[in-house]
Formats: sequence, structure tokens, C-alpha cells
Amino acid sequence: MNNKQQNISILIDCDNVSYKYAEDIFNDISKYGTVNIRRAYGNWKDKKLIGWEKLLQQYNIQPIQQFSYTQGKNATDIAMIIDIMDLLYTKELTGVALVTSDSDFTPIATRILSDGLTVYGYGEEKTPSAFTNACSQFIYVENLSTKVKTQKIEELDTSAQEEYNSTTAYRGKNYDIKKDTKLKKFILNAVHQTSEDNDWSDVKDIGLYIKQNSSFSPINHGFNKLGDLIKALEAFDVAYTNDRMTMLIREKIGKYPEIRNLKDFTF
Repeated sequence: MNNKQQNISILIDCDNVSYKYAEDIFNDISKYGTVNIRRAYGNWKDKKLIGWEKLLQQYNIQPIQQFSYTQGKNATDIAMIIDIMDLLYTKELTGVALVTSDSDFTPIATRILSDGLTVYGYGEEKTPSAFTNACSQFIYVENLSTKVKTQKIEELDTSAQEEYNSTTAYRGKNYDIKKDTKLKKFILNAVHQTSEDNDWSDVKDIGLYIKQNSSFSPINHGFNKLGDLIKALEAFDVAYTNDRMTMLIREKIGKYPEIRNLKDFTF
């Protein structure tokens, strides 16, 4: 078990992500470690940032002023990148959270990864795939927001509310995760890559493989846990060992009795 403290810095591009997602972003990033450095970048004389300005004290965020000297040039991006490089050389970090919807941060995300640090990306759905793929994990803030989920529930008819589940909150009430063939293929590949000789994989190994090879997060599909997402796909067999402490996954074959202990399961 790794007991090393996870020290994370968070840098916010206030020009490209709305302030209304701040609460959910900070709630989520706190799950991964201690956020010791909190900085927000923008031209604080611009009235468009008034929403972020009101949150600075609440979340102990250090505002970094960046004037727009030249129209069409994003000085905020440059200031953030310079600070990131300084942090890499002067602070002992295990991860960097980049809150932006701008693909210009793709090279710096790659640079952070090359130092062995984790890159947590947060951005709006408009974020180009170049940046989302460069992060260790990327979460669309619209999916993360509890406010958005609550609003979508209220928009449903009374009859529809009875059928509401976490997936409809994130993808819309017409989304059927069981018909998402792209997602199924993605998970199936991870299962095949991590399976033992008997075709079973530990869900922890699946999660680790996905983390190491993509920026995928189950949150973007409406689930906090990968195991719950896999079960919802209904394309995989699921078994439990060690008194249900270990979850095992394989490509769907058929029904079988639950395995109660690891000694009952042969690898």
C-alpha cells in the first residue's frame, strides 16, 4: 500500500471554464489528494470573471492577474504554462489538475506526464479531444455537476422520474448504456488485456489498465465506480471472491453460482 501523501496543484483557466462548476471540481479533486496550490488565471478587471472572483476566498484560490495586452492572444495560457513549469522544478507534486477547455494545454499536459505526475483534466464538453486524451483522467464538468443532474431530474415528467437512474442524468433520458457498442468494445479490450488464463480479470486491474492507457472516467457515463458501469452494460459476467471484497469480470458467457472465497476460485 502506498502511504505517500498525494500533493496536487490546481490551475484554473477562468476564461474557458464557467465558475458554476467550481464546487463540483473541488469536491472531486479532493478525492485524489491534498490540494496545496490553488491558482486561478485571467484578467480580473474583466466583468466576465465576476463569478470566479466571488469564489476566490471561499476556496482559498490565489488569483493571478493577466492583462490582455494584445487582442486575439491568450496571455492567460502563457502565464499558466510558465507557472506549471516553475511548479515542476520547485515543488514536490504527485499530480496537477488543469481546469480548462483549451487544447493549447495539450503539450504541457504531455510534459507533466513525462515527469511521472498524474494530470487531472476538467473542462466543458467543447474541449477538443487532443487535450482530453493527453490527460491521465479527464472529466467533463457538465457530467460532474450535481446542480446539472438535479436540474435534469426536474425536467423529466413525473412518470419518467420513476425510471430515472444515474445514466439518464449524465447522458440524457434517451441514452441506453446497453446499446453503447463503443463503450462495450473499450471495456472488453481492457478485460482481455488484464485477464488470467481462465478469462477472468480483477476489476482493480481493469481500472489500472484503463488509467494507464486512456483519460477515461466512469463519471462521464454516470457512474462513480467502474464496477457499477461494467454491470450496467450487461455484457460481462461478474463474480465476487474474498467475501465479496474482490470483483471479477469476464466476457459474458452465462450464469454461474457466486464464488464466495478466493480458495473456491482457480486461476
